Amino acid sequence: MVEKETVLISDGSMLPVVEEFFSLQGEGFQTGRAAYFIRLGGCDIGCSWCDSRFSWNPNVHPMVETEMIINRVIESGADSVVVTGGEPLMWTLDFLCDGLKRKNICTFIETSGAYPLTGNWNWICLSPKKNMPPMDEICKVADELKVIIQDKSDFEWAEKYHKLVNSECRLYLQPEWSRFENIVPEIVEYIKKNTIWRISLQVHKYMHIP
Repeated sequence: MVEKETVLISDGSMLPVVEEFFSLQGEGFQTGRAAYFIRLGGCDIGCSWCDSRFSWNPNVHPMVETEMIINRVIESGADSVVVTGGEPLMWTLDFLCDGLKRKNICTFIETSGAYPLTGNWNWICLSPKKNMPPMDEICKVADELKVIIQDKSDFEWAEKYHKLVNSECRLYLQPEWSRFENIVPEIVEYIKKNTIWRISLQVHKYMHIP
């Protein structure tokens, strides 16, 4: 875990990088699209089912000059970038986005929305968490709402944020991976009755790619 004051350390010229890789997006609206992934360290939300706990403590990941990150994106040949975490909005992301935009690279973010929005984004995927609900400002501008479904109570949580996002926001329910077999039938039946929703599957895990 990390204290919230840590957010103030970085002006965005350096970021705690957990990992970087060029792959295909594996879930949500952008599934199948090639993108360069930047996973940033730091998260104090603490979801019990999190599959990237190794990213929670930013102090164990090196601070990297953002300009170097941008250069690696350019060298990869990618035309889009996904910034994820951890919770990436614990860090100021204007510098990163500005550098990528100057190279005509699309910017996507995966966030819980629990921190103020920084950066200039082509696509905002909001995945709200009960431990730290998202800020209203992000709900209004989210392009995609992706709610993790672990049990039946999460459907009510999903509908709460369906009412808060804008009318153009795409709506996805994603089975929590460790309960996939048990929860998928519930999601299928729910979507059949509530057809505005779509299901998001983590296809990168089936393809055995990052």
